[in-house]
Amino acid sequence: MEPQQLSRELREGKTPDLERRRQIIGLSMVGATMAQLVSLYQTGVIDHLPDPPVPFLNADKVDASNYAYRFGGPDGPLMLVTYGMTAYLASAGGENRAKENPLLPIAMGLKILFDAITSTELAREEWSENKAFCEYCQIATLCSYASLALAMPEITTAVHTLLGQKDDGGVLSNA
Repeated sequence: MEPQQLSRELREGKTPDLERRRQIIGLSMVGATMAQLVSLYQTGVIDHLPDPPVPFLNADKVDASNYAYRFGGPDGPLMLVTYGMTAYLASAGGENRAKENPLLPIAMGLKILFDAITSTELAREEWSENKAFCEYCQIATLCSYASLALAMPEITTAVHTLLGQKDDGGVLSNA
C-alpha cells in the first residue's frame, strides 16, 4: 500500500476494525503514560508516585523493590517499549488489513495476549514480594485486557481469511 493511501485510511477510515484499533492505540498510550510515570520515579527524576488512599496500593514500595530492577535496570522503560510496540502493531496496515494482510492483526493479538498474561503474572509477583500493588501498573494491565477484547473481531476475521473462509452475513463458508 502506498504511504499516502495508508495515511488517508488510518486518519479518515471509518471501518469498525479501524475504530477498535484506534481504541487499542489510545489504551496503549495510557499504558505508556503509566510506564513513563513509573520510569520517572524509578530513575530518580521524581521522588514520589502518589497513591489513592487504598491500603494495598503503594507504588513507591513496588516500583523501588528488587522485583522492579531484576532485569539489570528498572522495569518501567521496558513497559514503555512494550506499549509502544502494541501501538505500532495496532497502527500498521490499512483499514482492511485483516483481509489484505491477516498476519498483522494476528501478530497484534498475540502481542496483546502476551501483555495480558505477562502483566497478570507481574501483578502476582508484585503482591508476592511487596504485599502491595502499583496502581499505575494495574491501570496498564487493565488497558491490555481491554485491548485484547477490542482486538478479537479483527483477529477472528484474519484467522478466517488465512483459513480460506469468508463471512457471508454471519455464516462462515469456504471461499
